Amino acid sequence: MPALTLTLRGALAAAADNNPDVQLYRERIKAAEGQVLTQFGAMLPNLSSTVKQSRQTLFLGTIGLAPVRTDPFSIFDARLYASQNLISVSLIRRWRASREQLHIAEFESDARMYDTMASVGLLYMEGLKAIGMVKMHESNQQVMSELLAIVRQRQKGGVATGLDIARLEAQLAGERQLAAAARYDIQHAKLGILNLLNLPFDIAIVFADEFQTDTADLSSPPAVEEALARRPEVQAQYTRIKAAELTYSSITGERLPSLVAQGDYGLIGNRWSNTLDTFTGAVLLQIPIFDGAQREGRVAEARSQLRQEALRMRSVLNQVKMDVHDALAAMVAAKEQLSVARHGLQAATRELELARERYAVMTAASHFELTNGLFAVARAREGLVSALFQLNAARVNLARATGTLTTLN
Repeated sequence: MPALTLTLRGALAAAADNNPDVQLYRERIKAAEGQVLTQFGAMLPNLSSTVKQSRQTLFLGTIGLAPVRTDPFSIFDARLYASQNLISVSLIRRWRASREQLHIAEFESDARMYDTMASVGLLYMEGLKAIGMVKMHESNQQVMSELLAIVRQRQKGGVATGLDIARLEAQLAGERQLAAAARYDIQHAKLGILNLLNLPFDIAIVFADEFQTDTADLSSPPAVEEALARRPEVQAQYTRIKAAELTYSSITGERLPSLVAQGDYGLIGNRWSNTLDTFTGAVLLQIPIFDGAQREGRVAEARSQLRQEALRMRSVLNQVKMDVHDALAAMVAAKEQLSVARHGLQAATRELELARERYAVMTAASHFELTNGLFAVARAREGLVSALFQLNAARVNLARATGTLTTLN
């Protein structure tokens, strides 16, 4: 089976299309659309029909001491029934509330999609980090192997000791162990991505992108404004408040009179071939008076629900603002860490070079200088990979916080 080459943007797009949780939320949109149709149908004419052929007798009472009934006779009745709500404030507002519930389902679906895309993006960065760690540990092993050969050569000349060799071999074994752990981290990240993309686990994934080192500078106010305008969680909460208002008004609207037209038309007779047409027409003015305070209880519940949604709005806005500020702070910190890591790697590399030169030309040079230089380079390389990961993970988190994941590459 050929390997699947994935870019970051391709992985994000696949998550939006294939993830089962995202598809589940999209099915909830279909259910909400059905609810809208149901509420709209309550305002449309209701038509039904019956056709009945019966054979019956009637009780005529008691004449003398004996009960009397009629002889059996037949009745045929074919009838069409119709009803139409002419004026009902409650039904109209209930239908409008169902439309807002549909919008809520759409926003919730978008929020779930963005959460899944962010998870895939972070796993992608975890994979790149693990790949970087493997390369870093392999580079460390190469340098240590070269130095180990030098130390062994000096041991033959009686300059180095077995302890020097054992110390380097222990460091080399540690780097091999860390490289093996990093290889597992690569597979773990790939399996996580396959799971979120709903792909078979035996597919081999190749990461096509690399860590980015340059990111645009963003300031807090524009980023927060963009997040408040784009985040589906904010739009969903605004819509929940609107839906709660409509639900509340639909229940209070039940106190108002409503107008309903009803009627039927049909054919009735003893047989289907011997009938007369009859009809009934009526307009009903329904005036609610008292229902045992059930309506008042539902009004109080809807009023409380509206207040709850308004309070929840504050929490959502605060969370979105905190997400943006936290992502921006992480971006600034990651840039600083990357700058420090680069300078640290340069310094550690220079230290190792000087230690190697000193060790090569001076027989009395301390082996500890060499091992310290090795350790400094190894940790500096690891710090650089970690700083690159933090920077690119911050990119993903900032895109999620501002609702711009679909444009991330």
